[in-house]
Amino acid sequence: MNIKQKPGWLKKRLPTDAQYEKTRNLLKTGCINTVCIEAKCPNQWECFSAHTATFLIMGSECTRNCAFCAVDHNKKPAPPDKREPDRIVRAAYDMGLDYIVITSVTRDDLPDGGAFCFADTIQAIEKFMPNAKTEILIPDFGGNKEALKKVINAKPDVLNHNIETVKRLYPSVRPHALYNRSLRIFENVKKQSPNIPTKSGIMLGFGETDKEIKQTLTDIFNAGCNIITIGQYLQPSKAHFKVKEFILPEKFEYWKQEAYLIGFSECVSGPFVRSSYYAKKVYEKVKNKG
Repeated sequence: MNIKQKPGWLKKRLPTDAQYEKTRNLLKTGCINTVCIEAKCPNQWECFSAHTATFLIMGSECTRNCAFCAVDHNKKPAPPDKREPDRIVRAAYDMGLDYIVITSVTRDDLPDGGAFCFADTIQAIEKFMPNAKTEILIPDFGGNKEALKKVINAKPDVLNHNIETVKRLYPSVRPHALYNRSLRIFENVKKQSPNIPTKSGIMLGFGETDKEIKQTLTDIFNAGCNIITIGQYLQPSKAHFKVKEFILPEKFEYWKQEAYLIGFSECVSGPFVRSSYYAKKVYEKVKNKG
């Protein structure tokens, strides 16, 4: 299976300054995983050069094996490292971050799906960097409401869970996930803590229709989500789900306007957009809107 040739608007000029390597070395020496590297994010050069990154907790191996994702798969990864929250704090401090984005691999092997790791990391940041804001991008915890409650009680500033694609494509793109189960995360967050801004993201290019995209955006909003990101799916390797279409930049602008019409308080939409792209700016916009 060949990887579809990228159009011109999906080609980036890489930064040439030394800041990229400085950030990469800081993370490497600090034994910090990032989704930027593990998921082969197309923005890692830009973000590292801006001295920022999205931290990946609970290791670099995922118990699920989604067809779109480049993160390594292992049904029995190593146990979480109890020292990891302190390492995250040290890296965030050394990078001068005041807005810290944390995500994880999915850990179906753990009783609470690793919710305690999110809580411990948020609490460590609160203790040692009390002025910093935290945005977390969580897995579905297998639908475990108590696990979700554990994370909510740690009081992140933004709670994100990506829907990723339309309902019809879940069996082929996210075979171990459930569309409605993911939507219920937002419903449960709003019931337990209605003031926490919620966020989700979808990717286009899997073969979804416009009708399905609009329905998905509507479903996410109706479930209680405030912020949406929309980006282009890029095939990480020949073994992954094949890109069906490269979406024009003008179409991303169209979906941005549709998202606002549906009711989202903020939308970031474009070919290179990922859920944590310009996360701090998005958060500030939402807070300023009240």
